[in-house]
Amino acid sequence: MSRIGKLPIKIPTTVSIVYDKSELKVKGKFGELTQIVPNTIQIENNVGVLIVSPTIVNRSSKALQGLYRSLINNMVIGVSEQFTITLNLVGVGYRATVQGQKLILNLGYSHPVEIEIPKTITIKVEKNTTVNLTGCDKQELGLLASKIRAWRPPEPYKGKGILFKGEIVKRKAGKSGKK
Repeated sequence: MSRIGKLPIKIPTTVSIVYDKSELKVKGKFGELTQIVPNTIQIENNVGVLIVSPTIVNRSSKALQGLYRSLINNMVIGVSEQFTITLNLVGVGYRATVQGQKLILNLGYSHPVEIEIPKTITIKVEKNTTVNLTGCDKQELGLLASKIRAWRPPEPYKGKGILFKGEIVKRKAGKSGKK
């Protein structure tokens, strides 16, 4: 049973929502997002509150109710406040810079790694080792962060790699010498 799906979504005054049959458009000061909604989900727009409910009550439609409620809530938060993900580069010589629409990472390879930045995401680099990703689409932001992290995931012996803010790497003991 979906408990998250039953919660109403509070809509800020700066956000406008248009629901047309199967497409939901959410527009705010940071951008516009769209989502295709299946026929098994019904959306009611009351004044300042959005309610997501299933049209047919069964197990799969209840699960979809919770999913689409979370997706729509993330859209509303994204266009009104934006999401931020912070990545820390830990390692000797690990650096990041932004040149135009590319993020350039020096991660100990023989070549710099270049990653294209989508137009909906802004990247700021602080102190050459902290990368701040900001955008209104939470899914796209998480995907870009995982692509960046995939170049140097944290390793457990020295603790080097690309880490999310606040992430703790569980360290392992190295080799023990002959006794």
